[in-house]
Amino acid sequence: MDRPFMKGCRRLGCVVALLGAFCGSAVAQIIETPATHAVIMDYETGEVLFEKNGAAPMIPASMTKMMTVYTVLDRVKRGEIALTDKFTVSEDAWRRGGWNSGGSTMGLGVGDTPTVEELLRGVIVLSGNDACIVLAEGLAGSEPAFAREMTALAREIGLETASFTNTTGLDGPEHRVSAIDLAELAARKIRYFPEFYEIYAVGEYEWRGIKQSNRNPLLGTMAGVDGLKTGHLSVSGYGLTASGVRDGTRRIIVINGLESANARAREAERMMRTAYSAFDIKTLTADGLDLPALDVWMGDAPTVPVTFEGGITVSGHKRAMEKAAVRIEYDGPIEAPVVAGTTLADLVIEVEGKAPVRMPLTAEEDVPAVGFVGRALEGLRLMIEGG
Repeated sequence: MDRPFMKGCRRLGCVVALLGAFCGSAVAQIIETPATHAVIMDYETGEVLFEKNGAAPMIPASMTKMMTVYTVLDRVKRGEIALTDKFTVSEDAWRRGGWNSGGSTMGLGVGDTPTVEELLRGVIVLSGNDACIVLAEGLAGSEPAFAREMTALAREIGLETASFTNTTGLDGPEHRVSAIDLAELAARKIRYFPEFYEIYAVGEYEWRGIKQSNRNPLLGTMAGVDGLKTGHLSVSGYGLTASGVRDGTRRIIVINGLESANARAREAERMMRTAYSAFDIKTLTADGLDLPALDVWMGDAPTVPVTFEGGITVSGHKRAMEKAAVRIEYDGPIEAPVVAGTTLADLVIEVEGKAPVRMPLTAEEDVPAVGFVGRALEGLRLMIEGG
């Protein structure tokens, strides 16, 4: 006997009350930005609160140096090198990264012997191309070899879009990483290397009597911002990865593709301000929800209660969270027998500008099938009702 078909989708007023009023499907972005790539990430949860082309590999320019530093610090943490170790500046490092190169430089001279710690400060504060090359040559023998190490380590820690061909961020056809991966990299630096992350907030650094300033436009101008790294190439536009804390909440932003340094500074301030104040993160548990029981066909009970394990993290812009769309999807009624723990349906939550969040719902208890008499009576009922 075939079971009667019912559309398996229920609107959960009880859940909606926790998130906000119900509206239709979520599709449009609630935030607009002139950046070609943008991400806002919550540090504690790792939730991507907003993204525009966030997963697409892009040209990171000098934001590459975040991975250069991370790879060096990984070596330090493993005990393979010490901060007091010294490396000699080669003619190649000086020629491609020194004052005459026209790019960002620490100002190293051929034959200088800076320590690893000094070179790290030269990269973090001054974005020194020369310091990057010296570290690469000192640790791996050459910059291409160190770039391969950077890529391997990036993939190891989950940065799946990362592909580095150099340490400085100069463009190459295979030198790419996504904005989401840069945000994740920033979060890992803060979490695993806090004592070195503090250097990103240093306003200036001096080498050979020459002081240079940190290029981060938000340092000293926006309360709570304490890092990280700018980037610029003609082919990529102006970019920035930044992080800060306000009222105990840390957020990370990544923007890229702005038309000028001034446009980057304006958009960075706007995006960071939005990141601090405009988003909510909620965690829902089965105990806190009055999930409806699902209909059962030919069971000892007409319905079966459902639940889910752990919690569901839902995030988004506050205005979008007020209009969250929530439903249960299943093909119902569910044919008995039902075994406790069996996945029966999906709880789906949609927030504007975000991918839908899905959580499997499982049966809380067994529902045996009815016997012969029960099936016969149900068949008779369907005949009378024209089923």
